[in-house]
Amino acid sequence: MPYTSHTAQIKNVITGNDVVIIEPANVYGCTLGDAVFIGPFVEIQANTVIGRGTKIQSHSFVCEYVTVGEECFIGHGVMFANDMFRDGKPSPDRDSWARIVVGNHVSIGSGATILAVTLCDGAVIGAGSVVTKDITEKGVYAGNPAKLLRLL
Repeated sequence: MPYTSHTAQIKNVITGNDVVIIEPANVYGCTLGDAVFIGPFVEIQANTVIGRGTKIQSHSFVCEYVTVGEECFIGHGVMFANDMFRDGKPSPDRDSWARIVVGNHVSIGSGATILAVTLCDGAVIGAGSVVTKDITEKGVYAGNPAKLLRLL
């Protein structure tokens, strides 16, 4: 059966100083601040900004139009999703995709899913959580959907 093969790539990336990208990784059209660490098997799509000192662990997916603040931790296998399938299918219209904003000093546990939301500075998201609404108070959140466990 015929197929087309594509190789993971690092292409059209604006980087600060001391950036580490462990390959294979698929990182393109984005901006990475100083001292950013990107683990293996990570995809970061275009129009995304990752702030200074942020660490993104292996097997995570950061879709288009995500802004991650400074000194954040993104655990293994974290998924960001900004197309909410409003018409019951993926939207080809990039302008309809949500913008996701992660504040500074945010920690997101392994296997979490972050939908079209904003996370305030200092939020902690538990492993396996699904964040469906904006997080506006610094605290620990977990579950599906993620709920406040305690303030910090």
